[in-house]
Amino acid sequence: MSDPLSALLLGILEGLTEFLPVSSTGHLLIAQHWLGARSDFFNIVIQAGAILAITLVFRQRIWALATGLGDPANRDYAAKLAVAFLVTALVGLPVRLAGWELPETVTPIAWALILGGVWMIVAERVAERRGDGTHVTWTVAVLVGLAQVVAGVFPGTSRSAAAIFMAMLAGLGRRSSATEFVFLVGIPTMFAASGYAFLELWTDGGLGGEAWGDVALAFAAATVTGFVVVKWLLGYIKQHRFTGFAVYRIVLGAALLLWLPVGD
Repeated sequence: MSDPLSALLLGILEGLTEFLPVSSTGHLLIAQHWLGARSDFFNIVIQAGAILAITLVFRQRIWALATGLGDPANRDYAAKLAVAFLVTALVGLPVRLAGWELPETVTPIAWALILGGVWMIVAERVAERRGDGTHVTWTVAVLVGLAQVVAGVFPGTSRSAAAIFMAMLAGLGRRSSATEFVFLVGIPTMFAASGYAFLELWTDGGLGGEAWGDVALAFAAATVTGFVVVKWLLGYIKQHRFTGFAVYRIVLGAALLLWLPVGD
């Protein structure tokens, strides 16, 4: 397969899986097993494309929050977004510096997919019994921040899945409300994580030798695909549970354990 086509497929895959609760890491691991491994810089860029996509989806909501801070409801919501982000940053940075992260290899990712799928099914059922809450509490904000840290430590967990279901269990029972809050928190979180990873590469001299045409193609593919997927998901969860995604995770995790070499 040609390098441009491989880059295009990886960009599409990133856009498809970054915000669905299925783990983009697990999917990219599978894809790069056959399409060839890409540089860390390439992976940062396609994630940046996905971040741009979700920023565009929520551009009106972000603008309304930014220009409406005189409204107590907007100010309260923005403050809780900030707290969730700060919890992730203040807890996640020391964890990152300490190197507390499982390797991105088949076995831990596969088990994270399987256990995460089971967790999603159980958590959604428990949350539904507690009611259809739409108010973001300070507890929700703190737990969403911590859930993002956990997802960073355990590749394959899925940042969106961990945070959405933590929010639902903490009282934000309505799927659409939990998803919107987690996605909005994800924008600064992912920008900060990508920026930090870029600085690490830059200081280590790891930015050379890129095929810039491939990188640009993958970035564009991730942006366009991510935009379409997020728009679809926000409509889908208004009428459907996350059960289908949970079952898919379990099947994918089992397939990874059975068919890919353990050391990959």
